[in-house]
Amino acid sequence: MNLSMQNIYKSFGANNVLDDVDFNLATGEICALLGENGAGKSTLMNILGGVLQADSGKIVIDGKERTFLSPVDSLDAGIGFIHQELNLINDLTIYENMFITHLPKKGAFLDAKAMQEKTEELFAKMNIDLDPRTMVRDLDASYKQIVEICRALMQEASIIIMDEPTTSLTEPEIQRVFAMMRTLREQGVGIIFISHKLGEVMEICDRYTVLRDGKMVAAGAVKDTDTRKLAAYMVGHEVNTEVLAREVKLGDEVLRLEGLSDGKNFENISLSVHAGEVLGVTGLLGDGRSELFQSVFGAMGKAYTGTVTLCGRQVHIANTYQALDEGIAYLPRNRKENAILKDMSIIDNGSIVELPKMIKHRFFIDFDKQDRLFSTQMEELRIKMGTKSDPITSLSGGNQQKVVLAKWLMSDPKVLILDNPTQGVDVGAKEEIYGIIHRLAAQGVAVIVLSSEAQEIIRVCDRSIVMFHGHQVGEVSGADMNEHNIMYLATGGNQNKGEKD
Repeated sequence: MNLSMQNIYKSFGANNVLDDVDFNLATGEICALLGENGAGKSTLMNILGGVLQADSGKIVIDGKERTFLSPVDSLDAGIGFIHQELNLINDLTIYENMFITHLPKKGAFLDAKAMQEKTEELFAKMNIDLDPRTMVRDLDASYKQIVEICRALMQEASIIIMDEPTTSLTEPEIQRVFAMMRTLREQGVGIIFISHKLGEVMEICDRYTVLRDGKMVAAGAVKDTDTRKLAAYMVGHEVNTEVLAREVKLGDEVLRLEGLSDGKNFENISLSVHAGEVLGVTGLLGDGRSELFQSVFGAMGKAYTGTVTLCGRQVHIANTYQALDEGIAYLPRNRKENAILKDMSIIDNGSIVELPKMIKHRFFIDFDKQDRLFSTQMEELRIKMGTKSDPITSLSGGNQQKVVLAKWLMSDPKVLILDNPTQGVDVGAKEEIYGIIHRLAAQGVAVIVLSSEAQEIIRVCDRSIVMFHGHQVGEVSGADMNEHNIMYLATGGNQNKGEKD
């Protein structure tokens, strides 16, 4: 199926969201749709998906002009839309989710056998090793993505829109989804791949289209470009990928871990971080870094041995409330599931940690104080929004992340732990967040950045601990903090022996 979107215009009031945009997709092609948050990508795809209608322009499929007045119209035309927020029901099996919109019946009853058999047939065709009877809640994130893709195929989709499909996936999970995408390409399915991860675009995509401020600014073959050029198209200028220079002024030691072990995820971890320092902790899947610092934050109870010393005083943190009281803040890696409250406003999300301190006259919130404190953070972090009372989901990924940061910064932490702080944000927002990290360090906060992206660690951190299968295998800094050394240690290399164990 060949797709051509031609001269697409769309505005909301006085705001021109799409201005004369063209987008093309050939049969059996994977095309990346790129742009910063707010560039118009979602609006363009919502028009293709029948959620919105263009003010002008046309959609042509296989030479025939089509009009989509609803998502059903789009799906009937063979277009499947897999949103970033997966629409699976955890308490149902895979096969039940596959047929949730068109349940086959045998007489007055659901034909469970037919649903299982059809699901098995599709899985066999796509080389997927899954039992259709498995509960969706028992699947990891990559298999949930794959089930969503298969559901679109079950509805005979010839074009699949994938909105940030790898945001919350580990590297092995990403490769599993990519294998599925390659199989689809071989079978003639066209894929629109929306992503901020330019390395993934170079790996999996055939072509790219870049939007900036509602206009198409670049399109071409992936083989003819590189990540630096793509980033420049997205933001309108060259994006610096060098180490971010800053003057480091270390204060007193703030946090020290000695011999921390939980018997499962990490073992004998010892490290320290000073005021004004940005410490990186990196590794690959299963390195245990998230579990280590969740334990330090009290999110896993006092389920570890060893000692935690904060500002020269040994502490025993049993829960997150105690961690906050001690001046430790933790931004979790999965923003959508663990950091934001989707049903609450921007200001409530940004101030919820400190809300108990804003209570006056028994049970009444001091809204003036709430507004004053959040406004300060809003200005400091340059959060772009409509009104503070808008839902948090109205913001771009980068601005949501800033609101989450505001929530923790409002508590005035001594130690700020950031677990994958730029996950799911565009290249421009990444640079802003890196700048925020360095500003906080300059103000005397001890910042710990957990990231699996070596380039991120190199750019923003003063030094980094490297972990492998729950063990601390080395430390890198200065000229030694490069991708080669980090990857060598993260894959089991021994820093002292100069060889892999």
